[in-house]
Amino acid sequence: MALTSLFSSFSDKEFADSCEQYDFPRIAAKAQKPGTLRIMSYNIRCGDVNGVEVRDRIGISVRQIKEVMPDSLGIQEATPEWMKALNRELPLYDWVGVERENGSSPLKAGESCPIFYLKDRFELIDSGNFWVSETPDTPSFGPGAACKRICTWAKLKDRRTGDVFVHVNTHYDHVSEEARVQGALIVTRFIKEHFAALPIVFTADMNTTNEGEAYATMTRDLADARFTAADVLTYGTFHAGKDPALKADYYIDFVLLSDAFEAAAYRTVTKGVDGRFTSDHFPIYADLKFKN
Repeated sequence: MALTSLFSSFSDKEFADSCEQYDFPRIAAKAQKPGTLRIMSYNIRCGDVNGVEVRDRIGISVRQIKEVMPDSLGIQEATPEWMKALNRELPLYDWVGVERENGSSPLKAGESCPIFYLKDRFELIDSGNFWVSETPDTPSFGPGAACKRICTWAKLKDRRTGDVFVHVNTHYDHVSEEARVQGALIVTRFIKEHFAALPIVFTADMNTTNEGEAYATMTRDLADARFTAADVLTYGTFHAGKDPALKADYYIDFVLLSDAFEAAAYRTVTKGVDGRFTSDHFPIYADLKFKN
């Protein structure tokens, strides 16, 4: 209730330009514990956020990523403008991914769901991409989907410990519930067929809440870090560049994990940069550790 009253005096325009008044100290990031993996999910927003264009958000978005300093980062809605900037401004990271329209370089066209990883910490063992459709090897629409959707994965080996895990990242359809449910079935089937014996982390903007059928499908085999972490400070993830209190319980972005992991901490990153929104979503991250 207190948060709602805090936000009530601001106009939509002010929320598009400034967020310093609703930086929630209770959700501020804490130091990462030794021996954990920090996995981040970030819908970076392909276009403007209430009139604030990508070119005006690149600097603050990069700063936000550097402040969180994830070990592995799943991004959604990465256009070539974003990819060129992130490729240039995040020199500690390598990345994998293709754009969703025809599978070409995301630096040149389309929209992608790349995975960035710290290259000094991880060795890339393998990676790939598939379309969230009934013909996953071919650029294609899923059942009922408004857009082609791509899923990117990276098999990473920790250079320090030798631990291997697979990071899977995607973005489900924003229009069709059928497409989201079928997409979840396609992704979970792919994970079971290709990575049954491996630890899995899954990041996504699922465009559905934890009450949706797509979420239920994903969490039959994967746990939600938000509900299982020992240390949780959280808030709704999609605010559309407006008053976040209006959607304080609206979670559509997720970090899921297989039972090889346990979640030590989970955060919604409500803090902006220079008093500004970095996207129309709040990024999230979870600090995970291997059980064995």
